[in-house]
Amino acid sequence: MSTFLRCAALLALAAVLSACDAQPIRHAQKQPRIYYLPAEPKLGPLPKVTPSDTDGPPRPEEIPPNLAELPDPVPVDEPVSASGNAPTYEVYGKTYKVMNSAQGYHERGRASWYGRKFHGRKTATGEPYNMFALTGAHRALPIPSYVRVTNLENGKSCIVRVNDRGPFHSDRIIDLSYAAAVKLGMLGHGEVPVELEAITPALQQTALDARYLQVGAFQDPINAVSMRENLKEDGVDQVEIHTADDASAPWHRVLVGPFQDRDSMESARALLQAQQYTVTAVRD
Repeated sequence: MSTFLRCAALLALAAVLSACDAQPIRHAQKQPRIYYLPAEPKLGPLPKVTPSDTDGPPRPEEIPPNLAELPDPVPVDEPVSASGNAPTYEVYGKTYKVMNSAQGYHERGRASWYGRKFHGRKTATGEPYNMFALTGAHRALPIPSYVRVTNLENGKSCIVRVNDRGPFHSDRIIDLSYAAAVKLGMLGHGEVPVELEAITPALQQTALDARYLQVGAFQDPINAVSMRENLKEDGVDQVEIHTADDASAPWHRVLVGPFQDRDSMESARALLQAQQYTVTAVRD
């Protein structure tokens, strides 16, 4: 190669290197996830269900589509029902007392569900029972009330609106609608252990001292780890598992956070709820 060609090649290479310096390499940016807030449930008229003298689930063709994805009811301030809220009442010779308020109510016990036999019949509020809505029957809570129900066998939870009285035949603490049983993974079980926590509109707001959002609590640590990995797959990076060391049967709580301010926590709450996670603001 002649001296002239060598010089030309070197000049061309210098020009290319100069252009590279002038135009920095652009790396592809990861596209942000797009979340859509769930629509409010539209129950409409009661679905047609074949009447039955015995209780049980609806027929497959009667079940609305995507029932397992039914959004939780949003607690709102409602006046107590004109019916079903007497200070005391008697059923099968036993007297029950109705609580003045649901504020602070928290209880563990057993739960079952009821279905087609009662579908369309009046509840204690006078409303027709709809087994495809997220509702429940409780002996003592004022009606209507809202409670978060957690299945202690699998960690699944949902919010139900208490609009009926019962159960009266056993040591169960609540009877749930068929839809709630679907969301809680109760179908196929006569009864399951549950935890109930009253949810009021005020409790829906983030507590001032809260730093985390709890999305699950499990006795089996494998379930907690599984939920943590699911959250990470959904784009949630700040996930921790907190375990109570002093408990004989410790609970493994799956927490998102910590958050430094109220706005970022509320934004995260909306995103998690859009992904169908049940969220509770906690301190740690």
